[in-house]
Amino acid sequence: MAVVMKLISSNLVAIFWAFIFGEIVGYIGSKLEVMPYNMWQVGIAAAVVAFVAVNGIYLISKDA
Repeated sequence: MAVVMKLISSNLVAIFWAFIFGEIVGYIGSKLEVMPYNMWQVGIAAAVVAFVAVNGIYLISKDA
């Protein structure tokens, strides 16, 4: 049970911070490239990438 809660909490923290950092990077990038800024699209894309990265790192290092 503790391992499952640790995995869930690490996923939630990674998604939260990825959303925040994705927004910052997306905003700065949109201003540098003079492109329209879609807040939800950038945030969700960053959250998905973080979710895949956190679970990928967990699965790779689980057997080590």
